[in-house]
Amino acid sequence: MDSASAGTGDELLSVARLVGDNRELLGALTEAAVPPAERGDVAKTVLKGKVSAGTASVVAAAASGQWSTSSDLVSGLHDLGVEALLRSAAKAGDGDAVEDELFRLGRIVAGNPELEQALSDRARPAADRAGLFRKLVAGKVNPVTEKLAVDAIERAQEKPADALASLADTAAGISGRRVARVRSATELSAAQRAKLAKDLEKDLGSPVTLHVDVDPELLGGVVVRVGNEQIDGSVAGKFAAVRRGLR
Repeated sequence: MDSASAGTGDELLSVARLVGDNRELLGALTEAAVPPAERGDVAKTVLKGKVSAGTASVVAAAASGQWSTSSDLVSGLHDLGVEALLRSAAKAGDGDAVEDELFRLGRIVAGNPELEQALSDRARPAADRAGLFRKLVAGKVNPVTEKLAVDAIERAQEKPADALASLADTAAGISGRRVARVRSATELSAAQRAKLAKDLEKDLGSPVTLHVDVDPELLGGVVVRVGNEQIDGSVAGKFAAVRRGLR
């Protein structure tokens, strides 16, 4: 992985967590009555010697900006950290692997109700849930995948599987690809995947990455969703269309 970008990403995630947990600091960095330059200086003073100069400058610039709500600053810093980590993987040639691992982790969680319940349990401290997930993935995936996946579990306000899927989509976007979510009645062969990706790329005019789930209830064929657009080529979908036509 690109060490400079990865280091900045790690630090931005840590700063986002620090600011989010410290209401006094968050207020100082987002108080609209305080001149932007002064808010930036507060950020630099607080972070001096704790993070790299580059990271401190990024946080200072963010604090100098205008935010609709104070929590938007936290989200913004967090998103910048995620992007820096994903770009570090892309620069190292690991972007595709990280994206695929994030998608697969999401599918694993979605397919294990007990694990998803444990990771979603709000009665359990967030750090505890993140620690549980870290034990499951440590050393088994790319370091960037591990950091982002554990962070997503700790911060997730949605289902853990959905948070991981969203990360995979972000990874694809950074690599310049659109995500096609595919449900297939049976497992697709490598040749079928390649043909589907080629056809979609021709229609969309941009590279495409496939995220495929097997859904036997479709009976046959596939359902493809890209953004808000859906193409239903499944047998079940055709039956449904026929039924609607008979009403």
